[in-house]
Parts: sequence; structure tokens; C-alpha cells
Amino acid sequence: MQRTELKNTRRCVVKIGSALLTANGQGLDRDAIANWAAQMAGLRAKGIDVVLVSSGAVAEGMMRLGWAQRPHALFEQQAAAAVGQMGLVQAYESCFQQHGIHTAQVLLTHEDLSDRQRYLNARSTLRALLRLGVVPVVNENDTVVTDEIRFGDNDTLAALVANLLEADCLIILTDQAGLFDKDPRTHADAKLIDTASANDISLEALVGEAGALGRGGMLTKLRAARLAARSGAATVIAHGHETDVLAFVLAGKTVGTLLSTKQEPLAARKQWLAGHLQLRGKLVLDGGAVCVLRESGRSLLPVGVIAVSGNFKRGEVVACVDQKGAEVARGLVNYSAIEAQKIKGLPTGKMEMVLGYVDEPELIHRDNLVLC
Repeated sequence: MQRTELKNTRRCVVKIGSALLTANGQGLDRDAIANWAAQMAGLRAKGIDVVLVSSGAVAEGMMRLGWAQRPHALFEQQAAAAVGQMGLVQAYESCFQQHGIHTAQVLLTHEDLSDRQRYLNARSTLRALLRLGVVPVVNENDTVVTDEIRFGDNDTLAALVANLLEADCLIILTDQAGLFDKDPRTHADAKLIDTASANDISLEALVGEAGALGRGGMLTKLRAARLAARSGAATVIAHGHETDVLAFVLAGKTVGTLLSTKQEPLAARKQWLAGHLQLRGKLVLDGGAVCVLRESGRSLLPVGVIAVSGNFKRGEVVACVDQKGAEVARGLVNYSAIEAQKIKGLPTGKMEMVLGYVDEPELIHRDNLVLC
């Protein structure tokens, strides 16, 4: 993808980080929020769908509660999020109303995107909001989420929303001008990287740690770009205070770092599978099964499975790994863990003899399987 192709964007996800929103811990920067709202209104006027993924609830709550440091206890973080979310939503609503645009608060947890029915419900609701000309303001539901099922950062959430809605572009606004070849905070000669592949894992060696207010850092942005690329979306990392940054990015101008992809969009079902973070179990495959999946694109049969772990149910997502533990694929399994244990290594013709029935001849059908 070239920058000029960004001019064809019809739907984009914009993620704004805590450091930008909260003026480095001094409360919400309402002037900056008004500026971004005006920019997004300009995109809407051009017929571009915009979904906003916003951090800042915990940081705003900390300011309102008079806390100088982010708490470590999960329940205190959740309390701060509950307080801060009020101010965050009020700020966006008032700013977008100045342009005659309604906003909608959408709070998601990992379970909303890991359960097939809830995933489709979220997708349908967000699409309906976009058809109505509403700008969805998405955040993780920090008040109820637990450590075990959280996204971990809003960069990841933004990428999964891009997958969910088949967005053309993910724009991550941060307090850095983009991705540099060295840490610009410690190297005066650091150079901004204009364009790179979203799937170039060597880029991870260039990045540093997260800031004090947020959970993410440049590393999470690179990984988010890889997630977004799975549904064909390009990612641009840019400084949020750059003048007219959103319009410039979508005009194809040289702003920030473009992390491009050559991948064709996956089918909607496979996008969902590829974006899963919570896996319910693991199937260890023999060499023949690994080759069949990678080279022939066929379904996974029980005969190719040599070990089963986890306590999954029919319809849940499991990882398929080789004998060294490297993930090969993931997919929706047709049998529970107990059933899979009984039929592993067996040819299809003997499944009924062992189970007393056969729901499907495949352990995972190829339509429900995506390669990693």
C-alpha cells in the first residue's frame, strides 16, 4: 500500500491515547478534544465513516479523585475508570454536538469479541450507528473487566474494532511523531520511519516502554498494526497535535509512520478468529497435519491430532500448534475437549465407533480455521 491509496478510505478507526487526552495528567484537554472532534466532523462531511477509540477514563478519574499515580489494585483502577468515563463522554458529546453530530458510548470487554453471537451483535450495532451518522466512542469496559479477560490496551482494542468493521485504515494518535529508528527521547539523531510493513517483526527492536498514564507503548501500536493488517487495514501512527493530522493522513500526505499491508481482507468469520486473544484450548498436530493446513488449506481431521489440552466446548476457539509448540492456526472446534481426547489420532471412519455418534467429520472445518 502507498500513501496515495489512503485517499480511498471510506471507513477509519481513530485511536487517541491517554497522554494526549489528559494533558500529561492535568485533566482532560478540552481544547484538544474539540480540535479532534472538528477534524472528525470534517471527515464525516466527506462521507468517511469514523469510529473513535478513546483512552483517558482512568487518567481523568485519577485527576478527579486527586491521585498522583496510577493505582496497582484492579478495583481502584476500575473505580477511577467509572469516575473518569463520565467526564470523557461529556467532553466528546459536547464537542461533537457543536457540529450537529451525535455520539454513542460503546464499552466493550474481551468477551464481547470472543463470543460469536456477541461479536455479531457488536458489529451490527456499530454498523447501524454509522449508517445513522453517529460517531461511536469506544472504550474498554474497565469498570467490570478482569485482568484475565482484558484487552490490555486500547491499541489492541482499536485494531480489533478495525477488524470488526472491516475498516480501511487505523489511525493511532500519540505523543510521538511516529516510529523512529532510535528512541528520539535519548537519541538526537533519531530518524522518523516513513513507511514500513505492518508484518515486519524486526521493528519491535526499535521501540521503548509505555508512559506513566497508559498501558500501551509503541510496541503495542506495532502489534495493533499487525492485527489490523489481518483484515486488510493500513495503520498510521502520528502525533495527535499535528495540524489537521487526520485530514492530512487521509489525503495521502507524509505524516507519521505508515504501516502498510499487502494482505487481502479475510472473510468476516476468519477476521473474528484471527483477532481472538482468549483461546480455550490447544491441539498438538503431527507433521502431516501441519503440512495439510499450511499448504492445502484443508480442514483439520482427528487423525492429525496427537495431543489435546484445555477444557473447551464445541464452538469455542482453540489453537493448533506443531510439536515444538509454534502456533499454526486457530479455529472453532466441532467437538469438546473430552470428545477430542477420545478421537485424536483416529481416522474419520472410526469416530462413530468411539463416540457413538458423529456431528461433523472434521475436528475443525476449513471455513472456521485461519492460519497464523
